[in-house]
Amino acid sequence: MIHGVRVKPLRVIPDERGRLMEILRSDDELFIRFGQLYMTTAYPGVVKGWHYHKKQVDNFAVVKGMIKLVLYDQREDSPTRGEVNEFFLGEHNLQLVQIPNLVLHGFKCAGNEEAIVINCPTELYRYDEPDEFRIDPSSMEVPYDWGIKFK
Repeated sequence: MIHGVRVKPLRVIPDERGRLMEILRSDDELFIRFGQLYMTTAYPGVVKGWHYHKKQVDNFAVVKGMIKLVLYDQREDSPTRGEVNEFFLGEHNLQLVQIPNLVLHGFKCAGNEEAIVINCPTELYRYDEPDEFRIDPSSMEVPYDWGIKFK
């Protein structure tokens, strides 16, 4: 696994009224600080990526549908430089994945329905000076093919 990436299994508590699932708490081992909480979605087959942050640490969880979250370690001083990690997150694999700053990441909706992703980053989004740096998802800078893998 890429150095600094952490994964937390999520537990669903169902009852006759519905379900509850805690994603990230301030007393969790993974908690760093609170910047904001937002939701993003992707339609089937859509890729959102690549991007990275210089300061921000992301905390991704999927509450509806499924995604393939892909990380690429481009950090010069990292012991896992050049490593790629894939995580399938969503209704069939409830996990929180913490993505360190400077690690490239993106995701692809991996199901037949819109995927809903929750992110709790450590920093506020600054509209005047975003901490978001993009690379085209088809760029050869990242050794990854977003196509379906037949293993």
